[in-house]
Amino acid sequence: MMEDIIVFKVDEKPKYTLVYFELKKNLEPSDLTLIQRVIPDVHSKKGVVLSGRGPIWLYTFLAHHYHYVKFVAVHDPRIGYIITESHTPDVKIGEVIEEE
Repeated sequence: MMEDIIVFKVDEKPKYTLVYFELKKNLEPSDLTLIQRVIPDVHSKKGVVLSGRGPIWLYTFLAHHYHYVKFVAVHDPRIGYIITESHTPDVKIGEVIEEE
């Protein structure tokens, strides 16, 4: 069961969707094929912020999965939400956005 591997929570904000994940075990790269089936859908006209503790390869996998959204950001608790991918001139790569 996927709940034994990863749990996703989604929080809709006006400008982005916060996608939080929690790992229930140490991941193996082969788990990505299972995780791919349960990644939450988000609105393509908004951005997505990824948050959770996980390996860098999980973050790159999730960022690639959400390539269709307005922007992708990652949460760094020390800094905020950092834009790492943008498909709009309104949001710049490297920009830090505030929590809504």
